[in-house]
Amino acid sequence: MAKSFLLILISILLLETKSAAQDSLVVMFWNLENFFDYTDGGEGESDREFSSSGSRHWTKKRFYAKCDMVAKSIMWIGDSYGRMPDLIGLAEIENKGVLLKLLKSTVLRKYDYEIVHYDSGDRRGIDVALMYRRSVMSVGSVSVVTPEYEGETLPTRDILHTQMHISDSSAIDFIVNHHPSKYGGEDESESRRNAAMKALRSLCDSLGSRSVIAMGDFNDSPQGASFRMIDDILINMGQQLSERGEGSIRYEGKWELIDMFLLGAGFEGKAEMDICRIPFLMVRDSKHPGVRPLRTYSGPRYIGGVSDHCPVVLKLMK
Repeated sequence: MAKSFLLILISILLLETKSAAQDSLVVMFWNLENFFDYTDGGEGESDREFSSSGSRHWTKKRFYAKCDMVAKSIMWIGDSYGRMPDLIGLAEIENKGVLLKLLKSTVLRKYDYEIVHYDSGDRRGIDVALMYRRSVMSVGSVSVVTPEYEGETLPTRDILHTQMHISDSSAIDFIVNHHPSKYGGEDESESRRNAAMKALRSLCDSLGSRSVIAMGDFNDSPQGASFRMIDDILINMGQQLSERGEGSIRYEGKWELIDMFLLGAGFEGKAEMDICRIPFLMVRDSKHPGVRPLRTYSGPRYIGGVSDHCPVVLKLMK
């Protein structure tokens, strides 16, 4: 295992040297499903559940095993695309400390990743965040938008906006989303997803949408009602993939695409999106034909995977 991992690292370094002059960016998004640390910080039920003394028995050993698996997966993507991701959007992160531990304790410490994160008012205690390579880009500005629902702040994840200055002097507005789920029923929860998409639309309108790259877990398919709010200003890179039956999560034996990239008109014809089914994170679906992502838990049982979501990757030709 160590030898093969070293070979992957060497191949990435060689390919990055070769591709450094190439005019492209690799952007990744991944919902890491309940990526909590192992301490009970008194921040709610989920924080207690995912702690050493909680019902999940989320120990230090299990936490760092997940860190290693996440890092190994990012390295696999780096090897597949010839360079490590230049920016990684993340969802279901408890706090910045989780990401600091990820970067310091794994092979990712060899790379120059920095973190952008804000604590949100989400009732589960999970946030969005991003990591970027400081040799490729630098932060121009950061802001967060909290969706409103029926005149009140929606207790969900903030929308994280970071304007990045790329090393070639261009600027891109990266926006990381994690919209409300279908918990309680798809129709019953639709208005909450619409509220989050309305907030994204308002942000894009204020920025001017040409330089926007929005990404996230939208908890809706590209054909869903919420996307009608933005389909006149942003290009949905998941549309054709979804129409072909491809997806980032698997529910009751069927793939569904809810993780995707939305691009401003300035990037039209310059980008490709992939759904990454990382071989060592795919397992046979015991209830339906085919495979599914390997989660950290199956119900209450620890099985040592990462997430019920596959990561998605955008290759952008600048």
